[in-house]
Amino acid sequence: MDEKRAAIRPNLTGGLTRPGPFAIVSNRLEVNAQQNLPGRFVSCGGEVSESSFLVHSQELKSAQSGELLHLTREQAGWEWMSFFVRRLQSGSKFQASTQHEEAAFVLLSGICDADWGFGAKRIGKRTSVFSGLPYAVYLPAGREVTFTAETVCEIAECRVPSDAKLEPRLIAPEDVATNLRGGGNASRQIVDIIRPDFPADKLVVIEVYTPGGNWSSYPPHKHDVHNPPAEVDLDEIYYYRIEHPKEGFALQRLYSPDKARDFTVRTQDGDAVLVRSGFHPVVAGPGYNVYYLNFLAGTSRTLAVTEDPHHVWIKSTWKEIDPRLPLVR
Repeated sequence: MDEKRAAIRPNLTGGLTRPGPFAIVSNRLEVNAQQNLPGRFVSCGGEVSESSFLVHSQELKSAQSGELLHLTREQAGWEWMSFFVRRLQSGSKFQASTQHEEAAFVLLSGICDADWGFGAKRIGKRTSVFSGLPYAVYLPAGREVTFTAETVCEIAECRVPSDAKLEPRLIAPEDVATNLRGGGNASRQIVDIIRPDFPADKLVVIEVYTPGGNWSSYPPHKHDVHNPPAEVDLDEIYYYRIEHPKEGFALQRLYSPDKARDFTVRTQDGDAVLVRSGFHPVVAGPGYNVYYLNFLAGTSRTLAVTEDPHHVWIKSTWKEIDPRLPLVR
């Protein structure tokens, strides 16, 4: 099966560019429901934020190729990122092109041939995100890539507007940087795929592994004000995978500095949370190791953040890293 997606084009009407399941955590729920948009809307209870999204993946039949998640920046209502997750059955092909965008493709699982203009190369080895380090392909503006699945593959794709003249690159497991961060029950493993020093225009890509019961993105931090070098304005996607997908979960708290916006989202395997402002810590359900894939884009690639001053003190209590880490090697 051959599938192709051209560069994403703006939908000037503000509606969906393509039908797809999604759920918006928003106080505009009634308006959106009246528009009869596809998907299932979810409220977290209490006052919810216009600017926060919870996006559910759709289920595909076991032998079916297709999109698990489809979210354009027009749907999200923000400036930077479009996000897609696709499953390919063995023998299936997926072709993507970038016109006025750059894109990153992270191979979540499986083995495939990838050709970004220099001949096909066999990539991939992990059977899930919990079984090893990633392969990824960076594609700048004006380029094309084709993936041909050898085994069942799942690929996460993020796009941002760009006209920068850069070179496509393969990121292999030996190219990523992994480190352990935090301490005690706030220990986690960081896998930097596209770091700020990587020759890209806007995208930063990171994988994070959090052992069951631990906190991550902690102390809580935010990056919604362009005030370098102290803080820069970055939108962020959290795409979740849970090691026990049927039972496992994570909780993510989203709150503003003045607590005018403060609610908690329960995430499951395949969910995405879109963060455009405020603090956003995560806790993994006890017994359930949690993975999330972060894509970030905004006014800078420096990753300068502001930590919540009410919780910074906790760092002084950290004695050692959780011995369960690293979760992947």
